[in-house]
This record gives sequence, C-alpha cells and structure tokens, in this order.
Amino acid sequence: MSHTIREKQKLINRVRRIRGQVEAIERALESELGCEKVMHMIAGCRGAVNGLLAEVVEDHVRTHLVDRERDPDALKEDAVEQLVEVVHSYFK
Repeated sequence: MSHTIREKQKLINRVRRIRGQVEAIERALESELGCEKVMHMIAGCRGAVNGLLAEVVEDHVRTHLVDRERDPDALKEDAVEQLVEVVHSYFK
C-alpha cells in the first residue's frame, strides 16, 4: 500500500482515535456501564472504522484504477466518482 505513505500520519491519527474508542468501550464494560451507552460507543467505533476503510478504498481506487498514463483502460473519472460515492455511502 505504498500510496498510503502520503497520507500516513493522517491514517495513523485516525487509527489512534479508534484505539481510544475501543479502550473506552473496554472501560465501560469493566465498569458495567449501561447497555445503551455501551452500544452507542460500539456504534461510534464501528463508524470510525468504516470511515477509515472508505478513505483507504477511495485512495486505492484513485491511485490504481484511474491512472490513464499507466493504464489506457483505466476507469473514466465519472465512473470513479460514482464508485467513490457508493463506497462512502455503503460504509456510513
């Protein structure tokens, strides 16, 4: 995933925030926090992971599927935009 290097720090920061969310879930379970609050925290963490995945997938598409110089048969820009939109809506 060499294309992630340019966004490396941004991705690492997101992963660290996700780690903090998971640790908060662990503390909530250890302290026997109410089910509703724990489920809310889990849903937030799932959303954060999905957002990270969508970002990595989008970068992959833009880096590997659109480069017309490398691949004359690469996807057209409008197809890429449609694909990226679907990816983001799916991972919400």
